[in-house]
Formats: sequence, C-alpha cells, structure tokens
Amino acid sequence: MHALIPSAIRAFAHRHLALSALRANSTLFNRLARYNANMAIARALETSGGVQ
Repeated sequence: MHALIPSAIRAFAHRHLALSALRANSTLFNRLARYNANMAIARALETSGGVQ
C-alpha cells in the first residue's frame, strides 16, 4: 500500500491547477504565467519532498 505524502498531494494539486490555468478564460500571457508558476511549485515539491 502506498503512503500519502503531503508533498505529493500538494504537487498533484499544483499540477492540476497548472492544467486548469491553461483552460481559463483569460489572456494567453496570464494563462501561461499561471501555468509556469504552478508547475515550478510542483517541480520544487517533487525534488525537495522525495516524491516519486
């Protein structure tokens, strides 16, 4: 059984936020900025939290 790691849950949530940012009804600049910000957080959580 897999243990739920808080950083893994947060990384998953930020990945979901990044994808939904791309579908938002706003300018391309804003969508891309929100996507990049959320993916940077998700990548940081994966590297620091030991998410596999």
